[in-house]
Amino acid sequence: MSRRLAAILAADVAGYSRLTGADEEGTLARLRALRYELVNPAISTNRGRVVKTTGDGILIEFASAVDAMRCAIEVQRGMVARNAGLKPDERIDFRVGVHVGDVVVEGADLMGDGVNIAARLEGVAPPGGICLSEDAWRQVDGKVPAAFADLGEQALKNIARPVRVYRAEPTQGQETQAPVRPTLALPDKPSIAVLPFTNMSGDPEQEYFADGTVEDIITGLSRAKWLFVIARNSSFVYKGKAVDVKQVGRELGVRYVLEGGVRKAGNRVRITGQLIEAASGTHIWADRFEGGLEDIFDLQDRITSSVVGAIEPALRTAEMQRAQSKPTESLDAYDCFLRALTFFQLPTVAGSEDAIALCRKAIAIDPQYSSAYGLAGFCFANRIAQGWALNVEGERAEAIVLARQAIQFGADDPTALWMAGWALVLGARDFDRGLNAIDRSLSLNPNSARAWNASGWAHWNCGDGTTAIDHLQRAMRLSPLDPSFSTFKGGIAWAHFVEARYEEAVNWANMVLNEQPNNRTIWRCKVAACGLLDRMDDAREATRMLLTLQPDASIAKLRSLMPLKRAENMAIYLDGLRKAGLPE
Repeated sequence: MSRRLAAILAADVAGYSRLTGADEEGTLARLRALRYELVNPAISTNRGRVVKTTGDGILIEFASAVDAMRCAIEVQRGMVARNAGLKPDERIDFRVGVHVGDVVVEGADLMGDGVNIAARLEGVAPPGGICLSEDAWRQVDGKVPAAFADLGEQALKNIARPVRVYRAEPTQGQETQAPVRPTLALPDKPSIAVLPFTNMSGDPEQEYFADGTVEDIITGLSRAKWLFVIARNSSFVYKGKAVDVKQVGRELGVRYVLEGGVRKAGNRVRITGQLIEAASGTHIWADRFEGGLEDIFDLQDRITSSVVGAIEPALRTAEMQRAQSKPTESLDAYDCFLRALTFFQLPTVAGSEDAIALCRKAIAIDPQYSSAYGLAGFCFANRIAQGWALNVEGERAEAIVLARQAIQFGADDPTALWMAGWALVLGARDFDRGLNAIDRSLSLNPNSARAWNASGWAHWNCGDGTTAIDHLQRAMRLSPLDPSFSTFKGGIAWAHFVEARYEEAVNWANMVLNEQPNNRTIWRCKVAACGLLDRMDDAREATRMLLTLQPDASIAKLRSLMPLKRAENMAIYLDGLRKAGLPE
C-alpha cells in the first residue's frame, strides 16, 4: 500500500434506474456504444487510466487536473450532440466530479478521501454538468475552455470538512484569455445592473432561491420606465466571480451596480444589499432586511423600493408602487416557478417536461398564478416549434388554454404576458392576440430583454422584418452579455429572410451556427436562404446538416412547424427548401 497525488474524475448516469426500468437492454446497449465511441477515446486522448467501473459509473485517474477537465468537457460536449433530438427515455446524461488530492494505492485500485470527494462532487453535479473542488479549480482555471461558478463551501456526505465547490460551464473554442469586452456608452437615463446575490446558506439546493430574489428585484426595477435595467442573463455572467464594479459598469454600460447576499436558515431569511456608483466605486446605499419566510415578498419589495428611492429621491409614489408587485402570495408555488424557470432554460426535451410539471404544481397550489400559466404555455408551444411534441394537436390545445389563462389572470404581469403572447404566436398561430399580449407586456416592463426578443420573433412571424430587427436590437442592448444572445441573432436572421434579404439572412445564420452548430431552427433558415440564392453547394451542405440533426425533416414537416402569418412568406420559404433539395 502506498500514496500518491492524483486527479480523479468520477462520473455516473443521471436517472440510471429510471432508464433501465423503462428499457434495460436498450440503455445498456447505448452505454456500451458511448463507452466505445466517446468516453474511451476521450480518456485515451487525455492520458487517463480507468480505475474501476460500476453498472452506471466510472472512476478515472489522471496525472493532472487539466487532463481530467479536458476529458470531462470533451465527453459532456459530445453528449450534447448525441442527445440532440432524442426522446426523453433515450437520452443519457452524465454527471461528473473532479478532484485533486492524496489517494491510497492498492494494486490497480485507488481509495481514500481523494477518491471519495470526487465521487461526492459527481453526486452534486447536475445532469450534463461538471463539479470540481477548489483544489482542482486552482489547477485548471484559465487553462481549459470553461467558465466557473463558485457554489461556496458544501458539506459533502461522509466527508469530514466542508469542500468549496465550483460548477464548470464549458465554453466554445480553444483555451484563451478572456476577451476584453468593449466599453458601452451610458444610456440617457439612470441605469443599473443587479449582480447575482451570494448564497450564504451553504446549501446548493438554495442557489435557486438567491437567484430568484435577484430576479424579482430586476423585475421590480424594470417596471420603472425611467430606469434602464440590464437583463438578468447578462448580469448573471458574473455569477461566482470576484468582480470589479468599475469593470462591470464599463462592460454593461451602467451607472449603478447592486450587489448583495441571501442567507436562508430554517424559517428565517436575511437579504443584504449595497448600491454602488460604478465609475467612482462610491457606496450610495446599503441595508439589511430580515424576517420569516412568510414575509419574503415584503422583504423583496422593501429592498427594491429602497434601491429605486436611492437613485432618484423625487421618484413618484405611483412608480414605487408599481415596483412592488408580487408574483404570488404562495411561497410554495413561487419555489416551484423558480425551479421551473431553471429547467426552462435548458434547451432539451427533458428540460421542457420538467418545467411543465413544476408549473402544474405551482398552479395546483395557486390556481391564479399567471406567470406559471404563461411559462407552461410557452413550453408547450416551443415543443411544437422544435419538433419535440409527441401529440402536436394535443399540445397545441394545451398551449392555447394555458396562454389564455395567463392573460386572464395576469393582465398586469409582464412576464406572464410575453410568455403567453409568444405561446399564442408559436403554438396557436394566433398572431394578433399574441402580439397584443406582448405589446401589453412591454408597456408594463419596457426593460425586459426577453419581451423585446419575443416581440422581434413575433413580428417576423407576421412578416414585418423591419420592426423585428428594431426590437431584437433593443433586446441586445438591454442584455449585451446574455448567454442566450444567439437567440437574438437568430431572430435577426429570420427577419432578413422575410424581407427577402437572403445574403444577410445567411450571414446572421452563420453567426448563430458558429456558436450553436446543432440549432435546427437556424439551419432551416440557412437551407431556404441558400436555395433562394441558388448557392447550391452551400444549400446541399446545409440540407445535409439539417437532416443529420432532424432526420424526419421534409417540406411537409417544416411547413407544419413554421408559424408564418402571410401565405406569400410561407410560399417563398417552401420554395427555398425545395430548391435546396429537401424532400417533399
